[in-house]
Amino acid sequence: MASTLSGSPYAPAPLSALPTADIAVTHTLLNCLLREVSAPERQTAVVGDRLLLRLPRRGVLLRVALRRGSLLGSPRFTGPVTEQRVDGDGDDWTEIDWSRLAAHVRDELSLRTGVDNDEFLDQVAASHRGAAAALALTGPDSGPVAGGGPRRGPDDRLAAYLTSEQSLVLGHRFHPTPKAHSGDPVRWAAYAPEAGASFPLRMLAVREELVAQECADPDAAEPLDRLHPVPDGYRLLPAHPWQYELLGAHPGLRAALDRRDVLDLGPGRTPVTPTASVRTVHTGTLRTGTVRTGTALTSDAFLKFSLNVRITNCLRKNASYELSGAVALTRLLAPAFAELAVRFPGTAVLREPAYRSLAVAGPDERPDPALLEGFGVIVRDGLARHLRPGTTPLLAAAVADEYATGPAHVSRLLAGAGPEDALRWWTRYLRLLVPPVLAAYFDHGIVLEPHLQNVLLCVDDDGRPAQVLFRDLEGTKLLPGPHTEALRSLPPEVAGPLTYDARRGWDRVVYCLVVNHAAELLAALADLHPSLERALWERLRGTLQEYAHEHGCPPRLRTLLAGVPLPAKANLLARWERSADRDAEYVRLPSPLADSDADSGTSADAEWSTR
Repeated sequence: MASTLSGSPYAPAPLSALPTADIAVTHTLLNCLLREVSAPERQTAVVGDRLLLRLPRRGVLLRVALRRGSLLGSPRFTGPVTEQRVDGDGDDWTEIDWSRLAAHVRDELSLRTGVDNDEFLDQVAASHRGAAAALALTGPDSGPVAGGGPRRGPDDRLAAYLTSEQSLVLGHRFHPTPKAHSGDPVRWAAYAPEAGASFPLRMLAVREELVAQECADPDAAEPLDRLHPVPDGYRLLPAHPWQYELLGAHPGLRAALDRRDVLDLGPGRTPVTPTASVRTVHTGTLRTGTVRTGTALTSDAFLKFSLNVRITNCLRKNASYELSGAVALTRLLAPAFAELAVRFPGTAVLREPAYRSLAVAGPDERPDPALLEGFGVIVRDGLARHLRPGTTPLLAAAVADEYATGPAHVSRLLAGAGPEDALRWWTRYLRLLVPPVLAAYFDHGIVLEPHLQNVLLCVDDDGRPAQVLFRDLEGTKLLPGPHTEALRSLPPEVAGPLTYDARRGWDRVVYCLVVNHAAELLAALADLHPSLERALWERLRGTLQEYAHEHGCPPRLRTLLAGVPLPAKANLLARWERSADRDAEYVRLPSPLADSDADSGTSADAEWSTR
């Protein structure tokens, strides 16, 4: 009686109109249930244009309309979710809201895991508040970022880039609590990217002997020093203004201010712009600066601050091992990143060559960890250092969003393009994205984390892919074998978090590259041209095959091409079990990569009565 999740398309275009917060939260929870609970236990079916989904331990039967199927088993939903009445006749369905669905999820996971989570419903409620606030702040966008207009200058390209960073209204569609945060809503609106925020940093001057700092090269901390002048004997330490407020009453900070070990210089002169990660900001322009001691200094940079606010799962602060780890990775991987840049000219990795913080002694005479980590700021390469002339960088997550919420969306880049143009665009993008990630893993033992928020797609003035930039070394890991000696040179507390074993590293690469990134951008393209979905997967397979043929087809890549199930990070189960991100498990999805004739969506079928 059941068809598959890869059934006929139900709508030919992306949704430009945003959903309500109620619908957005409901669909996101349903995405997680489908991927992590019901589909793996074969408790789903498609009847006509509706998905039926059973919670196996509660016996609850849910139904939602589909606007498009999916070969990966990740369809697009439309409209409300309904629940079959237990005292009905099988055709009696009642619409349910996000809070009732969240309660169903809580009860199902309690039975599945044998443990309770007393914060889950509050987290979902926070996600709903965050989505509602983001939707209320969303205004009309300014049209496409490329194509058909006059040649763009650096200021135009920077504005387009920052708009893409700030256009993610609803967040990760396979995370149970996107947009959830523990911060005060008024403060959040002042600093959140979706609010279009920009603000000055709080400038502190710290006595040189109380500065904690590591640099991978002599000028690595220059983006900090140029922000504001300081008196002799001091070094500048910029702080996120919200973080400064959160730590303002700390006794160690108050004492340091009273002793003039730390000077509060007030707000900076130039506003910075938060990126999609909230706590990472962009500062400066895209104009190239001077050259000093052989190192090209550019006029923009990213600064990654600590922020003692829980966003989705985690308190967003830079742990001490992460501060040192960023610089250690930049230093250790410099030869590998240089080789990849030469071998793949359309590729670059944004380094993190410095950090700076405050080392004020605590009661035990060692640097107070709350201040060391709380004021730790990581310097990340700016765009001008790597950006090809004439290209506009865009956040990949904005290009691939389910809803066409901003001018960087792929529907705007391909405005008016037919199916063949879309396929050419896709092939060009894949050849920039895929090979360097595979080469990093197989040739250098490096696990990049190319999920949608860690990749910038740089397009030419016609909206065509021209370059890919990878960022955020926090997610970059090393395979112990090729890097044994280098890891031994680091303190154990720094080296340990920098590693994955080969299997976990491969799962992470495939999840980020294929499931989180390629499949989601593919879905956005399939929204434009539903009949292309199979061809889009074939182009991805073809790109993987090209790399395999040129590099001996390593066994792990061979299994991927053979169509083994694809790993997808179990965000719902990790949230429920309160696991660290690196300890998250993976569920397996039916792979459309096996061959062009197989219908890989059939594993989503289930044979059970709808009554």
